Amino acid sequence: MFWRAILPLTLIACTSPAAAEDYRVSNQAEFFAASKKLGPGDIITLTDGTWRDFEIMVSAKGTAEKPILIRPETPGKVIISGKSNLRIGGQNIIVTGLVFKNGYSPTGEVISFRRTKSDLAYNSRVTEVVIDHFSKPDRYDDDYWVGIYGKGNRFDHNHLVGKTNKGVTVAVRLDSEESRENNHRIDHNYFGPRPVLGSNGGETLRIGTSTYSMFDSKTVVEDNYFDRCDGEVEIISVKSGRNIIRRNVFAESSGTLTLRHGDGNIVERNVFLGNGKDHSGGIRVINKDQIVRGNYMEGLRGSGFSSALTIMNGVPNSPVYRYVQVSGAVIENNSIVDSSYVTLAGGADAERSAPPIDSIMADNLFSGGDGGPEFVIEDDISGIKIANNGLIGEMQKNLPKGIIKLPVELVRAENGLLYPGNARYTGVGAPRDLQPIGRDKVGAAWYPKPAAGNRFGMGTKQAVLPGDGRLEAAIAAAQDGDIIALADGEYMASKTITISKAITVKGTGNTKLLFDRPALFEIAEGGSLRLESLNIDGKLAPDSVGNAVIRTSAFPMQSNFRIELDNIVVSDLTVNKYFDVIKLGKSAFADHILIRDSSFEDISGSVLMAAAETEDYGQYNAEYVDISRSHFRNIGGPVAQIYRGGRDESTFGPHFTLIKSKFENIGQNGNNLTKASVLLHGVQITEISENEFSGSAPLHIIHTVGKPSTRIAENRFSETAKVKVEELEYKGGELRAILENNSYNEKGVQ
Repeated sequence: MFWRAILPLTLIACTSPAAAEDYRVSNQAEFFAASKKLGPGDIITLTDGTWRDFEIMVSAKGTAEKPILIRPETPGKVIISGKSNLRIGGQNIIVTGLVFKNGYSPTGEVISFRRTKSDLAYNSRVTEVVIDHFSKPDRYDDDYWVGIYGKGNRFDHNHLVGKTNKGVTVAVRLDSEESRENNHRIDHNYFGPRPVLGSNGGETLRIGTSTYSMFDSKTVVEDNYFDRCDGEVEIISVKSGRNIIRRNVFAESSGTLTLRHGDGNIVERNVFLGNGKDHSGGIRVINKDQIVRGNYMEGLRGSGFSSALTIMNGVPNSPVYRYVQVSGAVIENNSIVDSSYVTLAGGADAERSAPPIDSIMADNLFSGGDGGPEFVIEDDISGIKIANNGLIGEMQKNLPKGIIKLPVELVRAENGLLYPGNARYTGVGAPRDLQPIGRDKVGAAWYPKPAAGNRFGMGTKQAVLPGDGRLEAAIAAAQDGDIIALADGEYMASKTITISKAITVKGTGNTKLLFDRPALFEIAEGGSLRLESLNIDGKLAPDSVGNAVIRTSAFPMQSNFRIELDNIVVSDLTVNKYFDVIKLGKSAFADHILIRDSSFEDISGSVLMAAAETEDYGQYNAEYVDISRSHFRNIGGPVAQIYRGGRDESTFGPHFTLIKSKFENIGQNGNNLTKASVLLHGVQITEISENEFSGSAPLHIIHTVGKPSTRIAENRFSETAKVKVEELEYKGGELRAILENNSYNEKGVQ
């Protein structure tokens, strides 16, 4: 039986019908009536079905021997939807088997281990509960999915996937004395994909806050699986003391386990598997007396704050909310394999000027095909005693003393991890008895875990003949992943086509799309769009504010999306002053914008306008923008305008790549207030190379916070002003951009 599989034998014995009441309820009135009668050992069983707009509140007192149980008739068959949530107060209460989906919480939490501020949960448990895409409609309307208060609570074997709005997925709260030194246990949970938020506030797990970081939490986080958790730079953010983070797996997740505030935490026997993913990181160390031991890291590609290992610089006499100097750290017996960077004294600047002290880094193993991770040393590291560390690979010039080359190769063991092939070196690196927990061992066993992969082209192919209205009808009837295959000829759209699924529209190269509405396509919630081998002509579009070929919904969007233009020709977008090809609005976020092998001519606005988030909160519209092998001619505004303002350092993007493309007469329209052919504000990683610019406005790059990486190389500029790089925050003096092998003719030099 299911219940016997997950609940302790003592619970089974005490919750049998002979020992307690089992209230079977079919509606909310019956539930609340039963909840008022609950005593030790009682059960409430919810009948299968959808319970909509259900704010579940339970406040009762069970005992350790006779806990109170809230359960479904069948695990996974009770769906909590609409504006719903769960609040628990009292003692020894167990909630299990529920599924929250197709809705969102009307309050600040989906599940709360307190009913009110004075009615907290103690020694209670939430197990095998699912929260699946239960996000608020506006991505910047923040909430927690789970808030843990009180003491002695357990959150285990739960499935949490698809949080798209701002706010921590699971937060351990220390905002009252009753919730400190809580001894909570968070274990065997599946933390499924969390997409890039494009803002601060996308942590998957946070223990404490800076305000209460001087208090100990004593929370144990163990045996969880973090799968593609990409919300922001901190996957786990520890902001309290005396916590234990052990035996967790971090799979293809961007960011790090960050010891942000609080002292005396232990991070041990965790496994980080990046598989080469951008910004996949390991552990970041700040504050006092932190212990990092026995961890394994492989295939991590993060740098800076998301390196495989980062030991930070601190702020002298730091307030609790900034960076307390690292002291007394112990970093031992960790393995860092096939990973890009180790950063010591990270973040050193005029403010963070206190290097690590009284710390030790010993018996660690570093390895990689090109000599192991690159060591980036940003300040004095004499306060770190570095001893008995091993390197498998070529020695590096800036390798700290205390790291010696080992004459041995790595061998993959039965546990799937790499170790030195000679038993002589068993004392170096991660323990050989690590057993990374598998995805199948966590979460609710009865609820499927999401697969990876691009949704485009995964459905069926639908052939559509030319004619008026046929494209709209075909897309309306399509399923997620379908390909709409168009023939030679003209397709006229008299309605803006809503894209609420992943749709590919593929032509022959002789397929023309015409439209007489302000926009041809509108990306709505759940939509992504790929256009291939099409000619798009805007000559019939009306003179309307906000004209675009592709725009996003006017309403806030929960889900991230993709837009791909491959072998597309776009022309005649000139009916007014600002007619764009792609226009992203507020609260819209693209994981990826791809433009490849395409041509754009006679456009009054921009090809990509991604500059709607102008409040300077660190928010932006697109994570990756890639433009290659394309031709732009007579574009009135900048070809691309991307904006990320503010001083927040919690995101990795935006990323912008522009290669092997040609630009003629770009940005010269008198209505182009930017006076640029490409304007990038706050972009973190930029590559602009092997392009040709003629008769165009200059490139304008504006650096803000962080350590932006900008490379502009091997471009040819004719009758085009020199590249302009502007620094808003950095006061170092030198140019923080690589400009090399670019050529200008005499008319282009200004």
